[in-house]
Amino acid sequence: MDVVFIAILLLMMMVALSSGYPVAFSLPGAAIISIGLAALCGYLFAGDPSAYFVEGGPLQWLSAGVTNFRSLYWDVERDTLIAVPLFIFMGIMLQRSKIAEDLLVSMAQLFGPVPGGLGISVVLVGALLAATTGIVGATVIAMGLISLPAMLSNNYSKPLATGTICASGTLGQIIPPSIVLIILADQLGGASDQASTIRKAAYKAATGEFSMPSVLDVTSTSAGEMFMGALVPGLVLVGLYIIYIMVVALLKKGSAPPVPYEGKYDREFLKRVALALTPPLTLILLVLGSIILGVATVNQAGAVGAVGAMIMGGYRLTEGQRNSYYPAILAVVSAVVIAIVLAFYDLNVKSIKEGDAIGIFLAAVAVSGLLIAVAWSTWRIYKIDDTLNSVMVETAKTTSMVFIILIGAAMLTSAFRGFGGEELVKHFLTNLEGGFWVQFIVVMAVMFVLGFFIDFLEIAVVVVPIVAPILLADPGANVTAVWFGVMVGLNLQTSFLTPPFGFSLFYLRGVAPPIVKTLHIYRGSIPFIGLQVVALVIVAVSPAIVNYLPTRISLSSETAPPPINPRMQYCIEEYLFDYYDNHAEQLRAHANTLRALNLGVLPENRQKALNESLDRTLNTFDLVATVRTAEENRIAYSSEYRPQHKHVRKLQSEMLVIRSRVVKLKQDLTRTSRTESPDRDEITRIEAAIEKAEAKITNLQNQIPESWAGVNKRYAELEKAEDQARRDYRNNVDQAYKTIVELREVIGGADDLAGLEQQMSALEAAVADEPAEAAMDRIEQTEKALYKVAGTSAIKSTLSKARRALKGNNPEPEKAIALLNEGLAVYAAEIDWRRLAAAQIAPALAVYDKAIRDSIGLRLQRRLADDQVKAVASCMSIHRDYSLQF
Repeated sequence: MDVVFIAILLLMMMVALSSGYPVAFSLPGAAIISIGLAALCGYLFAGDPSAYFVEGGPLQWLSAGVTNFRSLYWDVERDTLIAVPLFIFMGIMLQRSKIAEDLLVSMAQLFGPVPGGLGISVVLVGALLAATTGIVGATVIAMGLISLPAMLSNNYSKPLATGTICASGTLGQIIPPSIVLIILADQLGGASDQASTIRKAAYKAATGEFSMPSVLDVTSTSAGEMFMGALVPGLVLVGLYIIYIMVVALLKKGSAPPVPYEGKYDREFLKRVALALTPPLTLILLVLGSIILGVATVNQAGAVGAVGAMIMGGYRLTEGQRNSYYPAILAVVSAVVIAIVLAFYDLNVKSIKEGDAIGIFLAAVAVSGLLIAVAWSTWRIYKIDDTLNSVMVETAKTTSMVFIILIGAAMLTSAFRGFGGEELVKHFLTNLEGGFWVQFIVVMAVMFVLGFFIDFLEIAVVVVPIVAPILLADPGANVTAVWFGVMVGLNLQTSFLTPPFGFSLFYLRGVAPPIVKTLHIYRGSIPFIGLQVVALVIVAVSPAIVNYLPTRISLSSETAPPPINPRMQYCIEEYLFDYYDNHAEQLRAHANTLRALNLGVLPENRQKALNESLDRTLNTFDLVATVRTAEENRIAYSSEYRPQHKHVRKLQSEMLVIRSRVVKLKQDLTRTSRTESPDRDEITRIEAAIEKAEAKITNLQNQIPESWAGVNKRYAELEKAEDQARRDYRNNVDQAYKTIVELREVIGGADDLAGLEQQMSALEAAVADEPAEAAMDRIEQTEKALYKVAGTSAIKSTLSKARRALKGNNPEPEKAIALLNEGLAVYAAEIDWRRLAAAQIAPALAVYDKAIRDSIGLRLQRRLADDQVKAVASCMSIHRDYSLQF
């Protein structure tokens, strides 16, 4: 019966959507009606309204959608969707300020003389508008009104012209900032959490261990990472469009002829092009640049974009007036002054220091200038054609539509899960032959087909939360959430292009002249749909295209994880092992040079520690060889182990599904048996079903090869040996470098320690002449001073004993003085050897430290160097197969 109500749920949703009923009401309406029907049928036929739900009752699942929505979007940690109205406002404001018109005219004049130049200019303008507005409808309509007549009058092929405009307009769905990417990032946040739970459960079931290593966990994504991940694929798509237009122009003469510019390419022309390009490029730099450089979050960048759009709209709407550029100039000057002041002054009021007052004053003046510029521009767009009011109303409408759909989708997804739909989808996908890639292709194909009929937003908020946890949890593919999101975003872009219901096609049909038939638009869109499929394949086979930029930005930001982070270890070791291959002799030479010095100036314990550190450095290369051997052994055995592992895990997965079904059947049996008049036939049927299921479990258990236990044990031993080899290596290099750091810090503290001589010498007199309490305070103050100097534990120990000798009702000043004298002797010896070491060993120690810091000592650094970031980011951008760990 559960399947029946899933079918009712989906059927009602599809009927409502296809009939034109508002999406915002179709989704929750289908959920409410189907849950109500299930509760009613459960009450009438089983005597329990909860009978046809996987668990819980109708009220629980009815309220779960809104509850989930509140927990996701009212949580201060989940502020992703705040960016939605900001970017919508920015896009609508720029569209109303006629930026698209200026761009199209200038780019057409610039590229027109090239074969296919008008089409290329349309693609480039579409990319620029995508990176500024992201509003598909506005972009397609603007280009259809301005470029299409020019392309047709210059004998462009109608399918090529219309297809170019439709496809270029949809670039706003994948080139950031994009509302689609923000919505996907939000949906994938919850999906990643679910996938992590699934993977941890699978790890526990496979290994029996409760704690899964963090390196095997699923990583979530954010809107900023989605923006960075989608940037290169978006540019790849732009490149494919341009190449296609150029090829068509060259192979089909007359389909995209060059259009000579009638004017002159003089200073005035360059000035006009610069004025058309500078505003959108500046806004792109401010919005995307601030995110990529880690200066601003997505929400902050959205606010910057909204303010920038108002300033641009303010001067564009007053074009021709003498003072039209004044607010923009004031804003730019103020922003530059703020940037300069930030470079030279600390503007944190809480930590203000002498001399920072000037910086704060200059910053206050610059901020005031920026506020005046924003207020001036706001007043202009408010007064001229009531632009601000209309933009605010449109923003409110669009944002409300998005959020209402999100609430409806949360309710629909909740109902789908309540009827066991998620388990059905999981069972269907996991039973497909071919593993992850077959599952992924099926999901993408379903989304592609759905794009023919429903909008991207419904697909993103209904389909993604259901299938994403299943696909992200697969340890064999181990895809990142950002890669999955970009792939879905590229796929959803086709929903705007696919006939017969692609919105981009309708937008162009509404403004195209009668000479352009609907069939021309449909024919023109098909090649570009094919190019989007090509882009999907490119991104699928080269995940680094998506993953590299977010990973590199993350590793090079101010909040970058330190090199000791567990998730980075494999890639860092890949980089370092190659480095050792090329520099092992140099590192050995540095270690032997330091050992050859006269280390007799060091105390015996320091000499021993330093020699052990040097031994560890020299032993590093043997440990690297051990790690490589262990890894090679594991990989070699994997070819034998993998087929059995795959076969057994599949059998165990089937058994797990059947066991959950048995649990459900036993619950039904208990419920049926406890009714006032138990149905004996129904009880017999359930008991027979339980017996059949248990027999199937036994049959599956018997299919597990007898050799499995030994094979599994052998692989576990090899895996454990590799893990141990890597732990030995990491412990070795950490201890090797830690000793050097500590010794340099101790030697470097010689002057600081000598500065405490007077304070140390005065303690004996204090004990002899002052009350015990006062003497104890003096000793304690000296101890605190010694805490700031490295390597003074022996001195502090004797002072602490002296202070304790003065405690209580019977102080012992003689004992305290003896201990103080002992401490002074240790203190004098420490100063002597530290000063000798500073002169004789410290320079060589500094050279050695510099030589091993970025190799032996890399794990203990605060962050990676630039060349290391590039290598590690490239390594981490690849999806690695972890299926054998499960």
